[in-house]
Amino acid sequence: MTDLSYVLVGIGVMALVTYLPRMLPLAIFRKRINNRFIRSFLSYVPYAVLAAMTFPDVLYSTASLYSALVGLAVAVFLAYRGKSLLTVAVGAAAAVFLVERLLEFL
Repeated sequence: MTDLSYVLVGIGVMALVTYLPRMLPLAIFRKRINNRFIRSFLSYVPYAVLAAMTFPDVLYSTASLYSALVGLAVAVFLAYRGKSLLTVAVGAAAAVFLVERLLEFL
């Protein structure tokens, strides 16, 4: 498979995978969904998908697994405390930076 065809197939598959979950509820359900459980479930699907796609990269995006785990812990702690997205991202990046520098000396 050539590089261009590989890229085009990848774009096609991604378009299909992202379009179907959005289109199917509109095509299947004609009325408004009143069930609280289903509405709650559907409202959390984008967050779950985003977490499933990004979480593995969080652990392998740094030079060391230790710095990645510290950055993840700082991010979870700051997010749990209700800090903004920018604060969480900067805090996690700063923690990773500090741990990486500390590991250079050890």
